[in-house]
Amino acid sequence: MVMRCLFALLGAIGAFTLLPRAWCGLQADAWYDGDPALTHAYAEDLVAFEAGDTAARAAGTNRYAGEWALVTHQMVALGLAQLVMAHPEWKAELAPVVRTAALRSFGPEMRDFGTRAWGEDALDPAVLAGSHGHAYLAYAAMAVGMSLLVDDDPLPADVRTTYDALIAAYIRRLDASTTGLIETYPGEAFPTDVAAVAAAIAIHGRVTHDWHRATLDRWGDAVRSVQIDPVSGLVYQRLDAVTGTPHDSPRASGTGLAAYFAGFADRTVARDLTAGLLRQERQFDGFGGIREYPGDVAGSGDVDSGPVLLGISVSATGFALAPCRAYGHRASFNRLYRTTDLFGMPVAESAGSVDTFRFRTGGPIGNALLLAFLTSGPEVAP
Repeated sequence: MVMRCLFALLGAIGAFTLLPRAWCGLQADAWYDGDPALTHAYAEDLVAFEAGDTAARAAGTNRYAGEWALVTHQMVALGLAQLVMAHPEWKAELAPVVRTAALRSFGPEMRDFGTRAWGEDALDPAVLAGSHGHAYLAYAAMAVGMSLLVDDDPLPADVRTTYDALIAAYIRRLDASTTGLIETYPGEAFPTDVAAVAAAIAIHGRVTHDWHRATLDRWGDAVRSVQIDPVSGLVYQRLDAVTGTPHDSPRASGTGLAAYFAGFADRTVARDLTAGLLRQERQFDGFGGIREYPGDVAGSGDVDSGPVLLGISVSATGFALAPCRAYGHRASFNRLYRTTDLFGMPVAESAGSVDTFRFRTGGPIGNALLLAFLTSGPEVAP
């Protein structure tokens, strides 16, 4: 009787540990392989979001509301554009939504948080001619560039002129930097945001067939020599734009997003960042998570990392999905997806002939980010 109870207990424990891993991993391979039904259902949910969104979400005095609204539209544009690149047959359906999301990300209300921080509009002609970095607007420039890549309809003439002028300003500012850094806000330079600048320049190169290779090569050299911590392989979260002096620890959340952005511009840099990022992976019973801080460094969560639980960053774990998929790390992708699935609480729904997929937690920005990360790969630089 005792042995029978013991075996029953061991069986229950085994089921408790194995079932979550199996259940949460059911769709991991489908995402990694780009299952058309699954990716299209996810696209449908974000298409519906863009159809119903307004500029009101970016309004108010909360700086992060504007940033999050900008990133939401940017990532919708990137994710849908990646799907068009992978499935040209979806172009007629999805490319107009890429355009809508991109144009929204480029609107004045989406950059108002930066205008308040600098006391000037980044797209004012006098500011474009100046040296202030305004690196945050590269997120919108990436979206506009991807729209030009996948949508045959021309942008409004004033938007195209301003977009080209912004890219020219970013090239000039990066070329003038000895650290490969330009400021996001006054006195603050973030390697992740500058990776978005490099990505925006690279996408512009694909659009115009003027590849800006000298600028991007200098940026890549500076990333390796100035921005990456040689011990951990992670980028410093924040540095002095002029001297390159670190103002924050090397961290995985910034590295994960930088690895995704770097892939648009320089796959060698992206692979280097991915290697450092995956050294931060911690595993438990088939689930994976990315530790935010290297080694024995302790730190709390913030707006960049999201909650940090037992050292694991929610944001870094999600961000890492993109380079894992783009650079062939299936096993890590599957482990990280299991964790994303467990805490993201995915739901699939059908309304008539339309199937949709979304994660319950994270809201529009979380779903927009994960759309881009889970479909990453087609955007990688040649």
